[in-house]
Amino acid sequence: MLPLRHAQRICYVIIAVIGVPVNLVAIVILSRGKCGLSTCTTRYLVAMAAADLLVVIIEIILRRIKRYYFPVCFLDLTPVCRVIYLLMRVATNCSVWFTVTFTFDRFMAICCQKLKTKYCTGRTAAVVLATSCILLSLKNVPFYFALRPGEKVDNVQWFCYTIPGYYTEPGWVGFDWFDKVLTPLLPFAVILLLNALTVRHILVASRVRKGLRGESKGENGSDPEMESRRKSVILLFTISGSFILLWLVTVMEFLYYNITGTSPVDYNYSLYTFRQVGFILQNLSCCTNTFIYGVTQSKFREQLKSVVKYPVTSIIQIINNRTTERSPEAGRSVSSPGI
Repeated sequence: MLPLRHAQRICYVIIAVIGVPVNLVAIVILSRGKCGLSTCTTRYLVAMAAADLLVVIIEIILRRIKRYYFPVCFLDLTPVCRVIYLLMRVATNCSVWFTVTFTFDRFMAICCQKLKTKYCTGRTAAVVLATSCILLSLKNVPFYFALRPGEKVDNVQWFCYTIPGYYTEPGWVGFDWFDKVLTPLLPFAVILLLNALTVRHILVASRVRKGLRGESKGENGSDPEMESRRKSVILLFTISGSFILLWLVTVMEFLYYNITGTSPVDYNYSLYTFRQVGFILQNLSCCTNTFIYGVTQSKFREQLKSVVKYPVTSIIQIINNRTTERSPEAGRSVSSPGI
């Protein structure tokens, strides 16, 4: 177990060091609205970055890294760790479902032109995001009661452990299925379906537009509409594809212990390692979106450069101003009296 724990500690520290600043930068840049994206798209991406940031703070820093550097502290009080675990589940679910809502928004924008003007608005995005957050928060309330105290010292309850019947009692097994189907099995299916329909629509629309523009006969020319769709689809596919790849191990592990009837508590070293790798990849997905924006969106790269340069240029400007103020020539600007 020791090599695995060392590897986990290194991975989680790296995720925390990268995840916090990149998500903060993404929130700042996208909130300025200068990336050439629509208002609804911007709101979805900001919400995704905020949810990812919360996952990094709550799951990685307050739960994972804390175990290595602060084995016992006030965060281990049973009521506190229950709340932290509940918030972690809500943040993780929001991170996943905000990706789904963004995918659906892009599907409506590309494939449903008649509904685009009504659905793809900033107001609708705000309502969808707020409703999703409230419903996911309510859905995760049972997790607070799925944890039991580990120890009791001076009538104070410490630590949180999963109750013994979580993987065996019908009610909790049903809730676990509902939880995993809702996140991430259903998002997997919805994202794959919407992406497939989007690709199909784009291929058909592309052939029609080429026929109308005469490009099928050898006349080449730029098509601003198709270029805009191409950029939107690249952003959509890279975000959803990254989500699917990084959550795949977690989905496989869930299917394994439900099909075989093996409780994760009874895993051998290999299965335990597989499960922990799934957690690492799942949490890594909270750091990838900002890099995706940088690769796929030229205006986001421009804004990122300006954000990175701003502290440096500000420091240089302050130094130059102070140098000018202290210069000997600064006091010789008064003209001499006439004779």
